Amino acid sequence: AAAPSCRHAWEGHARRRGAARLRPAALAPHLNAAHGGAPGSRSLQAPDGSAGAVPPPALAHAPAGEAAGALWAQMPEAVRLRKRRSVLYGSAGRAAAQRGAGAAAPASLLALALALRTLNCFLVQTSFVPDEYWQSLEVAHRMVFNYGYLTWEWTSSLRGYSYPLIFASMYKALQLLAKDNVQLLIWVPRIAQAMLAAFADVQLYSLVQHLENSETAKFVFFCQLCSWFTWYSCTRTLTNTMETILTIFALSYYPIKGSKMGNSCKYLALVALAIVIRPTAVIPWIPLVFSHFLQEQRKADLILHTCIPVGLVTVGTSLIIDRVFFGEWVLVQLNFLKFNVLQNLGTFYGSHPWHWYFTQGLPVILGPHLPFFIHGCALAPRRYHIFLLPVLWTVLVYSTLSHKEFRFIYPILPFCMIFCGYSLKHLKAWKKTAASFLLLSNLVPALYTGLVHQRGTLDVMSHIQQLCSNSQQSQAFVFILMPCHSTPFYSHVHCPLKMRFLQCPPNLTGNESYVDEADVFYSNPLGWLNKEFYNDTLLPSHLILFNVLEQEISSFLALRGYEKTATVFHTHVPQGRVGSHISIYRRKIEMNYP
Repeated sequence: AAAPSCRHAWEGHARRRGAARLRPAALAPHLNAAHGGAPGSRSLQAPDGSAGAVPPPALAHAPAGEAAGALWAQMPEAVRLRKRRSVLYGSAGRAAAQRGAGAAAPASLLALALALRTLNCFLVQTSFVPDEYWQSLEVAHRMVFNYGYLTWEWTSSLRGYSYPLIFASMYKALQLLAKDNVQLLIWVPRIAQAMLAAFADVQLYSLVQHLENSETAKFVFFCQLCSWFTWYSCTRTLTNTMETILTIFALSYYPIKGSKMGNSCKYLALVALAIVIRPTAVIPWIPLVFSHFLQEQRKADLILHTCIPVGLVTVGTSLIIDRVFFGEWVLVQLNFLKFNVLQNLGTFYGSHPWHWYFTQGLPVILGPHLPFFIHGCALAPRRYHIFLLPVLWTVLVYSTLSHKEFRFIYPILPFCMIFCGYSLKHLKAWKKTAASFLLLSNLVPALYTGLVHQRGTLDVMSHIQQLCSNSQQSQAFVFILMPCHSTPFYSHVHCPLKMRFLQCPPNLTGNESYVDEADVFYSNPLGWLNKEFYNDTLLPSHLILFNVLEQEISSFLALRGYEKTATVFHTHVPQGRVGSHISIYRRKIEMNYP
């Protein structure tokens, strides 16, 4: 009866003294040998099934400390065990510590991403596809302040109000707080876009962490942050930017084998939202959704209980929003498909050879990441092929369309970063050198394209803003004699100045002899100006134009009394109708314009 109590006392004493718990399998034979299987001892079954012996009565009735000392003294030196470590350093403790570190990592990475993307926002002050850059803000401005310019995409019901509604909500909040000054109207939407981009960066990290490990996830996160094209695009209010952000969020919930984050309802809802904002978002998801459907065992449930409800809710919400602002029922996604795919009217804005995305588009947006992407594709295991499929599919589909732009394939860039990070992680000896190369080689184009190249069309808006504070604002008339949509409009001025720019809507009427206003002007600038402003009372108070046009219309400027008041740098690589500088002319009349 005393033997169990002696054993418990000895174990308790060993724990208190920090001694190691003896391995039952190793200890049992030495207990039996030391006590010779003395009468009165009974067998002890160890947890691993080995037989031991309870100490004999002589030790059983001894004080706990003496019993433990006697046992320790009788053990051979070879089987004496190391001191027992703290629970923190045991296997269970290590697992708990890793879980704690894993939980803390996203918080620290999120703080880093938020800081970098905020800095990113203020270090990108150049124009990029200006009509896309400002048109959602322009629509939002009109929704809240009742003046602004609607481009042909909205007048022709090709674009919906769901995305501008996000910025309109911000504008409305600023208006209610009486803080709707022009600088806040410009920067609040961009900072919000930067915050979303930061969350998307961390979500990409979490995805790779669940699929692979924290080390690989950190390299993917690093590649994402130092990508020059992501830096250039992710804080802009482009529909392509929101499409890319939603694609990352949806991908993190996609049911990939090995991921514990998979959720069909969440990822399909995010994909549907991306399609509402920009219908082309469906392209990279076609192979992913099809692959999910093939692997899904309960196909009927997926369609009936997930796909259909998600589709009805998102499309229904989009229809209601557009019904409110268009004043009629419009399915803009269908109109967008007809225009860009069935009618292929996008060629009006330029066309490129079929191989452009393979030879220029994808290599340019990848930049210095290109060799790492190729290496990662060759090195990555088979389960990573699911990320490569949307890249190839999207590039192939877009290659069939004549009109091509870098921003169209921006949503597949995060997929590429997964392979780049995987490559970087497996470089071993060259890992630090490669990481340094990626950082420095991306920093140069990121800063140059963000701070220098094509910045004039945004800088010139500050000169126009000065007219808003003039007492004779009502008499001001600004005419932007530049390629259409070169500059923002009322969203970057925020006062009801009379403004005009050369328009260039595509041929929506089917007229074979159609020529847009901008092309008519540039075919004969001097003749067009003399015809358009045949009466001096019609003349604009201010003209804004690229310097390449100055010589051609110099006689008009001199005859009508215009003088140059400012010159703004635009780009080091002028091309065609786009000059290196922007000139601002003011008509010399009795007005106190700045």
